[in-house]
Amino acid sequence: MPNTSARPKHGRRPRRRRREDPARNELVSSSLESAQQCLFNQDYGTAFVHYLLVLNLAPMFKDFARESFRFTLFKWTEELDSVGRTQDLFDCYEQALELFPADEVILNSMGEHLFRMGFRDEAAGHFHKALKLRPDYPEARENFYRVANWLVERWHFLMLNDHGRNRKYQQAIQKAVQSGCNTVLDIGTGTGILGMCAKKAGAAEVYACELSKTMYELACEVVSANGMDGSIKILHMKSLEMEVPKDIPQRVSLVVTETVDAGLFGEGIIESLIHAWHHLLLPPQRGENEFQDQSATGRVIPAGATVFGMALENIEIRRHHRICVSEVGGLSIAAAGELRSPVSCSPEPDDSMEPYTTERLSRVPGGYKALTEPFTALNIDFNNVQELEGLSSREVQQIRMPVTQEGELDALAVWFQLHLDEESSLSTGPEEDTCWEQGIYPVHSTGGFVLKPQDELIVEVSCKDAFLRLCSVAVLRDGHEIRLDKRPETQDSGNPVSNPNPEAELCSALASLQTDQIQTKDFCMLECSEMALLNNQDYHQSFCGALGKLIAQLRSKCQNKELSEDSTDVGDLLYVLDVSEGFSLLSLIAASHGHVKAYSSMEKKKQQEVLKRLARSNNVPEKHLEFWLNHTEDEHGMLKRPSREKLWSAIMLDCVETCGLIRQKLMEKASLARCLLEDGGSIFPAKIVVHGILVESDTLLLESAVQGQQATLGFNIAPFINQFTVPVHVFLDFSTLECKHLSEFVELFVLDLMDSTVNYTNREVKVQATSAGRITAIPFWYDIFLDQEISVSTLSKNSHWKQAAVVLQQPVEVQAGDWVHLAVKLHKSAMSISAHIEKTPGPMEQ
Repeated sequence: MPNTSARPKHGRRPRRRRREDPARNELVSSSLESAQQCLFNQDYGTAFVHYLLVLNLAPMFKDFARESFRFTLFKWTEELDSVGRTQDLFDCYEQALELFPADEVILNSMGEHLFRMGFRDEAAGHFHKALKLRPDYPEARENFYRVANWLVERWHFLMLNDHGRNRKYQQAIQKAVQSGCNTVLDIGTGTGILGMCAKKAGAAEVYACELSKTMYELACEVVSANGMDGSIKILHMKSLEMEVPKDIPQRVSLVVTETVDAGLFGEGIIESLIHAWHHLLLPPQRGENEFQDQSATGRVIPAGATVFGMALENIEIRRHHRICVSEVGGLSIAAAGELRSPVSCSPEPDDSMEPYTTERLSRVPGGYKALTEPFTALNIDFNNVQELEGLSSREVQQIRMPVTQEGELDALAVWFQLHLDEESSLSTGPEEDTCWEQGIYPVHSTGGFVLKPQDELIVEVSCKDAFLRLCSVAVLRDGHEIRLDKRPETQDSGNPVSNPNPEAELCSALASLQTDQIQTKDFCMLECSEMALLNNQDYHQSFCGALGKLIAQLRSKCQNKELSEDSTDVGDLLYVLDVSEGFSLLSLIAASHGHVKAYSSMEKKKQQEVLKRLARSNNVPEKHLEFWLNHTEDEHGMLKRPSREKLWSAIMLDCVETCGLIRQKLMEKASLARCLLEDGGSIFPAKIVVHGILVESDTLLLESAVQGQQATLGFNIAPFINQFTVPVHVFLDFSTLECKHLSEFVELFVLDLMDSTVNYTNREVKVQATSAGRITAIPFWYDIFLDQEISVSTLSKNSHWKQAAVVLQQPVEVQAGDWVHLAVKLHKSAMSISAHIEKTPGPMEQ
């Protein structure tokens, strides 16, 4: 009951109002004035210090000074970033967040710095906080989606939606627990599903470990939501760091794990299991004693694996891993030297190379041709620690495979059968309906070698650094061995012939060493997408044509200053800047037109050397090709005048990322570039047109979010991992996507890089359904117009770009003939689309 007594309570006396301190007020006033003066003088570091002093002494100025303080913080940290003062940069953000802990703009900006420096978990935390404070903050939302792709990779959704895989693991775990394995450790727990399977099966004690901070926190939420937070102990650490009794009280009788990738060993399962057998697991069962107490022995699920492989032909793999053309945009590339993708396998480990990449062969563009029957490459028993420890020291195994079909040798593909126990297994084969991709070992050195029936392909299999390595080394044809691996040639029979002359042997060895040094000197590594770009002849021919037209137009405008072919007056040259990301020949193509001084933004020295060699071999004067970053203090200042007296004739912008999205800050760069063009000059591209189509695709749904609880064995996982659902699916191959087309192609959006007055951020589009179905997604791609007549499409079969798709949160049911209203928005590089049925028919928007 409320106290109705009028008598006042005895309590703390009211705080006295702080007396004004003239000295403090004077300091605040003078520091605020100094901060503003320093800001005006662009002395951002000093301004930042003054603002810190003012806002700590006089918090009442926070609202007044917030915008100026933010601006000062961002400018000062840009300067710190440019000179590599990383710790000072983060110290400034920490100080700013002490003053403004709920400022979504500062949180988002700090997250951007963290993400760029590789601290993805921490970046995601800052973006997430910013979104909680302001859910409609587009920059934070775009950043969170971007980092979500790194933190919770898309295969998590596919795997959790794979009911067959989940069910088989559950059955194997249940069988092991019921046979006596009552203490369980789940290594690399992810969402915690395997640990929860063990607990549900009746295990007395269940432990789990997870290295990723994001996945660890997610697993804790999932386990708690499923009522097991007191039953499963989750540790945020690598299993290799775990000790008994420090982290778990005793050794366990069962380890469950799926720390395998498409190449089986790539996630470190061998090292993890060796450590587990020595430090975390009970000793294995001895012999065939069926009556041995299972709770006193240790075992692993999966129990082992068998790896299979085959040779194949596929042009998509070929064009991403080796150069298939001799001419690019009218330039001979013979002098480029050896160009390689970063995926290259050899028996000896090389930290600069990845031994394999991955592809879903059932969806690889162009399909694949199997050139051999599948062969067994390797067997491994995860319950035999001696076999695990001896894997890296196994001798290189040679396998001979009969060739069954004629075709160009492009790669070796591998997959495996994961033996969960003696009765149950999972296959990751290309013909299986599985969440798994296959491991791909591209063949670099064949130079278009065609295998024929009756040939035998010799493959070497090794595991020197606990990575599975497969190398195509030779072909046996009509009794002769043809080497594919660039080793010193042997005799026709393939048997080495001894050289009785030691001096001749020494000379041969020195000659071989000299050859190796030349190869190393000419070797240059390009990303897979850069290799595909070099092989995209249509792209380069289009640029060559558009540049030629522009240069001819600009020359005709200067007839009174017409240049002769042997002119050496550099001041009369046309200036062209290529700011493409990565390796690009566009600057050299521009310079090859003559009377052009072209600048490339390439940074890597090896790549610059390749461009210089190509310039010399194509008779482009050395002084007509330069590297722009050598003339700028940092890449942030890339877009500026070539000299005080000159403007650019053409600026080439990289507008679309390989993944299928518009590049961040493209329109800001275009706005700056327009100010740097001479009269009649142009930005390439001049315009980008976005096209799309309505589709029904269960595949995109399964790859984008966990669909209900049935697939996850009744466990409540979807609401937690679906927080990391990203509405735009990237790196999409639309040509092989399993989907039903529900409309014709439609124009969604136009971006004009030369005329900003015609641009917009929102567009309403009406499209008529041509078939009945559920609209689940809207794939999109780009027509990139270099000028009014010449364009390249990111949907063409030779494109080095992939496509993207907006996946709708709720599918929309349509009937043939229905008009669908699309609300398309583009904020910076983020595309969003909502869809609903029009109640009244309307004409298609042009």
